[in-house]
Amino acid sequence: MRPFEFAGIATRVVFGAGTLAQVSQELERLGAQRPFLLSTAHQADAAEALKARIGDTVAGVYAGAVMHTPTDVTADALAAFHASGADCIVAIGGGSTIGLSKALATRTGADQLVIPTTYAGSEMTDILGETQDGQKVTRRDPSIRPETVIYDVDLTLTLPPQLTVTSALNAIAHGVEALYAPDANPILSLMAGEAMDAFAKALPQVVAEPGDRDARTQVLYGAWLCSTTLGYISMGLHHKLAHVLGGSFGMPHAETHAILIPHVAAFNAQAAAQALAPVTRAFGSAGGGLWDFAKACGAPMRLSDLGLTRDDIARATAIAAEQPYANPRAVTPDAIQGILEAAWEGRRPAA
Repeated sequence: MRPFEFAGIATRVVFGAGTLAQVSQELERLGAQRPFLLSTAHQADAAEALKARIGDTVAGVYAGAVMHTPTDVTADALAAFHASGADCIVAIGGGSTIGLSKALATRTGADQLVIPTTYAGSEMTDILGETQDGQKVTRRDPSIRPETVIYDVDLTLTLPPQLTVTSALNAIAHGVEALYAPDANPILSLMAGEAMDAFAKALPQVVAEPGDRDARTQVLYGAWLCSTTLGYISMGLHHKLAHVLGGSFGMPHAETHAILIPHVAAFNAQAAAQALAPVTRAFGSAGGGLWDFAKACGAPMRLSDLGLTRDDIARATAIAAEQPYANPRAVTPDAIQGILEAAWEGRRPAA
């Protein structure tokens, strides 16, 4: 076993069914008195319901979060936060809302209480990706990491099947990259492996019966595990490509992750087969087996279906190749182009 360092998990987690009822208690634990609520426009009703639950102490509600955390939206939300007199942030929603929460927190120093409603998995990390002038830039800082996360299985019971599958594969991508990261450690690898098993067993059950509470619990558990691993490792090729496609081409976040991960995993398996053994165990192989699993669950399979053109591949390759990043296998422009072409066409990765 190689030497490793691990500072421990910093975020407080409340996991279960009906745990949304504990939001006021958790705010009190943080010493917060004037929460500022965030959501997307689509989940504005959830934010208003949460406001009613918390009561008159709510300082304001901002239901304008959007995908990829554009800096102009952050500026607008920041002005609303300061005008409200809030002393903390409460985010309810998926990656778009949580991204905005992180952007506000790192600019204000306010504590965050995050309530994820999908499986996408940014809630446990110190990672913030922001988009400006057609480029998505990712950074890490302790001020970005939420102080408290409330996972409520009940909030996922009505999650639409397509979003269920794509956000679960988004989470799986976090766990896959955690397994071969240069700063992986045995604890995080155990968590990622446990997550692969949970997803492999429970996600097909959720697809077949979306209201299956036990299966939903297992999928949410897997999402927590994968989000946690992502929060303590260096991201590799997969996340780099996803951020390029999202920030520079406006590709939907979860769907892009879902399509890319079998192809990137297949590429890296040649250099990290032992590290990816938990993925092989759960899905049959890190490339084709994971692709088969995604297809069987009804995931999107082609970047071309999301609006990416063949001509976009060359520009995406050039952007992704501009900066080096940690990855178990050497990354060349030709390799990036090959991965993107396969994902654009929806080809099954070779063994």
